[in-house]
Amino acid sequence: MTEIKMPKLGESVTEGTIERWLVKPGDTVEEYDPLCEVITDKVTAEVPSVAAGTIGELLVSEGETVDVGVAICTVEAEGGEEAPAAGEDAPEDEVEEPAPAKAASPAKGAEKPRGARISPVVMRLASENDIDLNEVQGTGFNGRITKKDILKVIEQPAEPKSAPAETAPAAQSRPAAAKPSVRAGEEIPVSGVRAAIAEKMVQSSTEIPHAWLMMEVDATNLVNLRNSLKNDFKKDEGFNLTFFSFFVKAAAETLKEFPMLNSSWQGDKIVVNKDINISIAVAGDDKLYVPVIKNADELTIKGIAKQVNELAELGRAHKLTSEHMSGGTFTVNNTGAFGSVQSMGIINHPQAAILQVESIVKKPVIVDDMIAIRHMVNLCLSIDHRVLDGLVAGQFLKRVKEKIEKISAEHTSVY
Repeated sequence: MTEIKMPKLGESVTEGTIERWLVKPGDTVEEYDPLCEVITDKVTAEVPSVAAGTIGELLVSEGETVDVGVAICTVEAEGGEEAPAAGEDAPEDEVEEPAPAKAASPAKGAEKPRGARISPVVMRLASENDIDLNEVQGTGFNGRITKKDILKVIEQPAEPKSAPAETAPAAQSRPAAAKPSVRAGEEIPVSGVRAAIAEKMVQSSTEIPHAWLMMEVDATNLVNLRNSLKNDFKKDEGFNLTFFSFFVKAAAETLKEFPMLNSSWQGDKIVVNKDINISIAVAGDDKLYVPVIKNADELTIKGIAKQVNELAELGRAHKLTSEHMSGGTFTVNNTGAFGSVQSMGIINHPQAAILQVESIVKKPVIVDDMIAIRHMVNLCLSIDHRVLDGLVAGQFLKRVKEKIEKISAEHTSVY
């Protein structure tokens, strides 16, 4: 009998919550088949079986939180032999799988996609059914192709090809996001990612004494510069040059001047972080992720725009890992994407501040004693009042404002 233990899904992760069991006692599983979905404060992942056999007892209930290394279920290995113990430091995306046995005449479709980790059972099923793994959308952790993905393809009726490959439209990189369907009067259990978010927000709002301030910024020069570059930039680079990337760059540069904003309260001391790692919010269906742009102060605006695009795509496809979401030191949130013009952000614990970038709107303002139509944006800053006072917070926000308002075609390069 083999015990499957709660894996360690990140450097600072010490516990995990069973969000959903994918098996029940008596089920037969192959090695690497997913057993359950686990949620931590950093990532959602599947826990794979370390052996082929039969599920014995489920030791942890759905919704229950246990420490890393605690046994969560048992598997009776095939042949009654004891399988290697499930290591607590071996999350699914780090398990190196053995090469599958070579069939006498393997199907062409069973060739392993470049850089992918494919379990033996998936390779066998793909080979037996002539399935091209490059065309299978993986739903497992990190987009991994699971046994269920292959069985779904097998069960689907073959569709006639209406056009040759070279004229067929390109396949989408990810399925369209499904809109959550809710009904009036419905009771929705709080679990998984929503429960983890709720716990972190309560911790932040109860532990951190929040203070808040806002400044109005003239973003007219930014709007004009970005609009003059966006079409050629998209054509040359393949991704969008967003307004948000300019704000992230300005914030990251300003954090070097005001390092206290890049710190955290650690009980009896304040830790000022060496690296400037900007957390951003990314939504995927009904789930919210907070991936990190590492060393953002060292990146160009193009480099930041590229990372924002890549992290957003990974978030929408639910392929962000704990590595993507670890190490954040300051958060910049693009609340303006939804049309918001003013908001009070809850700080991403244990960080000391969060900057909300609101929607850019045209407004009549006074310029040189004359009324002019300008593109204006509100920058809203929430701070941990244990770490920061209004003086340094105001100086920081004023400096970000100055950087945005000084953007120009002559002095600002996106490369």
